[in-house]
Formats: sequence, C-alpha cells, structure tokens
Amino acid sequence: MATLGLLLATLLIYANRRLTIFEDPLIDKVENLLPKANCGACGTPGCRAFAEKLVSHQLQPGKCTVNTPEMHAQIASLLGVDIGGQIKQVARLSCAGGNNVARSQGIYHGLDKCRAAQQLSGGGKSCPWGCLGLGDCVDVCNFNAIHINQYGLPEVNEEVCTACGDCVNACPLDLFSLQPISHQLWVACKNKEKGEAAESVCSVACTGCGRCALDAPEKLIEIKDNLAQIDYTKNVLASKVAIQRCPTGAIVWIEKGIEKGSQAKKIIRKEALPIS
Repeated sequence: MATLGLLLATLLIYANRRLTIFEDPLIDKVENLLPKANCGACGTPGCRAFAEKLVSHQLQPGKCTVNTPEMHAQIASLLGVDIGGQIKQVARLSCAGGNNVARSQGIYHGLDKCRAAQQLSGGGKSCPWGCLGLGDCVDVCNFNAIHINQYGLPEVNEEVCTACGDCVNACPLDLFSLQPISHQLWVACKNKEKGEAAESVCSVACTGCGRCALDAPEKLIEIKDNLAQIDYTKNVLASKVAIQRCPTGAIVWIEKGIEKGSQAKKIIRKEALPIS
C-alpha cells in the first residue's frame, strides 16, 4: 500500500507540473476593474472572458459599454494600451402602438408573458406585428433601462441602455434591435398591411404611402412589403425632411426624445381604445 501511495503521489506531482496552465495575474487585476455585469455587450461571454481578451490585446477597454470612463482609463494605464471605444448602441423598438392608438380584438388571460400571449391567437392585439406590452423585455433587462409606459408600451432609457441584447432575444415578435445612437431617423412600425388596412388597427402604423421615400435623399428610404425601410449604409446625411409628410407619424426623429413630422396627426387620446 505504501508503494502504491508513493506511486500515485509521484504521478500527481508529475501531472501537476506538466498540465498546469499558466494564467497571467494581470487577468485578475483587470477583472477587478470591470463592472461584473457579465452582460455580453462587449461580444464576450462575460467580464472574465473580456479581461482575458484585454490582457492578450485582442480587445480594448472602451469596448465595454457598462464601465465608467475612469475605469477604462485605469485599465488602459495598467495594460499600456489605448482606451479605444465603439459607437454607442442602444435598443430600439419598432412599434409605437400603445393601447391608446392600437386596437385589440380580445382580452388575453394566461401566463403574463409576451411569448405565451403571442402563441395564443397573437395575444388579442389586432395588429399581428404590434407589441403586446407584457414586459418580457423589462424582465430580462439587468440595467433597469426599460419600463412599460402608461399606454402599455416599452420605453428604453438610452442613457442607461448598454446594448446587451437581452431584450432583442426576449421579444417574440422581433421588435427590438440594437442600433447605433446615430440612427436618429427611425421607423417605429413593422405592420406590413397597406393603407387603410394598416391604419384601421393602429392609427400610428406605417401605411406604405411612400412620401418619406420621395422626400429622403438618394433612396435612403424604400418601401418594401408596404413598410418604409431605411438603408443606413447609404452615404448620405439623414435629416428630418423625411419625417415631415408622414401622415401617421410612423417615421420619427430621435434626439432628446421622439419628434414627429409637421403633417403627422396629433394623438390626443389618453385612454385605452375599446375592444373591437
């Protein structure tokens, strides 16, 4: 038994020496300077993986959208690298159909989740593309960047949003997407019906009239499937001119709030619409 024990101990010592993987102590130091949010917005599975990428100079500190500028500077100083950075992104919702403008054809009773409601006859909303407002996006947001407003519609606080993408994955109707904050021209609708059919279920729906496409420079906007779509790859300066003649206000300008065009109908109703 003594011989066997000695043999096993020898094997363990040998294995420990041969199989030990060296880990740079800088990784721990860098990780301690990160926010421990593990949100994935930097493109890695979590803060530990991000720290490893930073130490190996595969990424720059500014890639983290959650950390403070002071922490970015400390990490950059510790590693002797530039802070770097990226264009700030935020979560945007392609729907403005709150209960004061969008009709419902029934009342949903069941699990208080958008995904569950969507599987049961669309959750009762007349627009099959419209937000159900049950807050799956709110539940998954770890930064309290989303709340449900008085009309049952999610609102994103862009100052707090880290573009982690959790709300994008949570929405069963694919209404959320991550967008550079510079994308100020925005279509707040996904309804693919045309004209009166779209407007009959939601008074702020895109009707596919094409006025925005006519007014926008260099085919910045096209009408596809009866819906205005913005081509952000166009090398043109987006401006408010494209929103001015939108009759429903479906296409908006986002800058310190949401701005609609001069010809958009005014929404004065504060109460929920009756079930049709």
